[in-house]
Amino acid sequence: MSRPVLEVADIFRGHGPAWRQANAGHVSLDQLKVMSAIESCRTAALGGHVARCQDCAYTTIAYNSCRNRHCPKCQGAAAKQWLAERAAELLPVPYFHVVFTLPAPIADIASQNKAVIYDLLFKVSAETMLTIAADPKHLGARIGITTVLHTWGSALTHHPHVHMIVPGGGIARDGKRWVSCRPGFFLPVRVLSRLFRRLFLERLIATHKQLQFFGNHTPLADAQAFAAYLTPLRKTEWVVYSKPPFGGPEAVLAYLSRYTHRVAIANSRLIAFDKDSITFKWKDYRIAGRDRYKQMTLATDEFIRRFLIHVLPKRFHRIRHYGLLAKTSGADNIARARELLAGPKPQSEPADADATDHNEPACPCCGGRMIIIETFSRGATPRHQPTGPMIRIDTS
Repeated sequence: MSRPVLEVADIFRGHGPAWRQANAGHVSLDQLKVMSAIESCRTAALGGHVARCQDCAYTTIAYNSCRNRHCPKCQGAAAKQWLAERAAELLPVPYFHVVFTLPAPIADIASQNKAVIYDLLFKVSAETMLTIAADPKHLGARIGITTVLHTWGSALTHHPHVHMIVPGGGIARDGKRWVSCRPGFFLPVRVLSRLFRRLFLERLIATHKQLQFFGNHTPLADAQAFAAYLTPLRKTEWVVYSKPPFGGPEAVLAYLSRYTHRVAIANSRLIAFDKDSITFKWKDYRIAGRDRYKQMTLATDEFIRRFLIHVLPKRFHRIRHYGLLAKTSGADNIARARELLAGPKPQSEPADADATDHNEPACPCCGGRMIIIETFSRGATPRHQPTGPMIRIDTS
């Protein structure tokens, strides 16, 4: 696996120490830990192993990954495992993609109250979907939802929203039949938007005492000032977007693989870096066609700041399941849905003794099998030397 020309890790290693010193006292412990993990990822600091080809004796060193969920290099393996689990849950129905977005004034508050407001975003958007779907005027059924939180826009700005993947139908309230949605249409976004707005504002006001306010928002600690701040939002349209259904189960999984374990910026989007600035690719969604693909240059300090505002609170789950897919009863609900649909159960790949071998890299010289001949601990130097360029992949 080839290494990108530029990585977030390179930026953190080159400018991180000075940035941490300049921003001492204004960076959270979680953010510092993310920086440290990304800087150490796949370096000798985390240890690793030496592998040698059985056929030609080609030798290479592979360093361990940090496995931090914010690291651009560490999401592939986690996504692969997660997708394998989801494949067994797919139903033989169309799937829809629904997006709920917080308006900018609430997003500003969310940046200072991530755990509380992101949690509200998850719960209220799910409640909105479940409520409207259960209404006999719309679908009249219990539906299942997989929700993924994204907190960024393409330019690394703070833009909290959730992506939902929803089967196109649900189990009737009496549990005796599957109710399919209309072809190409799931639920009315205008109805979803208005219920989402009302519920979110109600719950947000109810949690006011749990919120913290800093800087220009300090006056909002007063309940009346906070209510006044939210009043204009009762009359604006909140963005809820429903995309056309996917082409099939394979398309659903392809989508999930792109979205579930994504981080604020992929290394592949980075273009150039020096001591003063970072240049990267971004997408302007306000413009259609090829013209939406642009380049942006930010001061290095600002790039690091924007990256770190997307660090999630410790133990905060960014992928959640609701309704029929809720973890407590998801397996039983899926089995019942499949029974009502008379659909076959997806066949999972059988585990065999050689399953681990398929994850091992092949020799870049002859394609032979690479065997681990040495493991070394954090900060240690391997006894064996590579016979070619190091393969920068994670096998930890």
